Amino acid sequence: MAATPHDPHNLRELAATVVLGYRITRRQEKGKPTGRLERQVDRIREEAQKREDERKQKK
Repeated sequence: MAATPHDPHNLRELAATVVLGYRITRRQEKGKPTGRLERQVDRIREEAQKREDERKQKK
């Protein structure tokens, strides 16, 4: 279930995205690579959007 009617993410996905965003920021400050974490965020977003698109098609 989406957290809001305008957002495809559920609460778990929102929390994971926030945590990953924090980790990305910290790693950027230290000059370390962030590609792996950014791909995780992209994957979460893609899965959430796919799920919501499928739900809209069923209605």
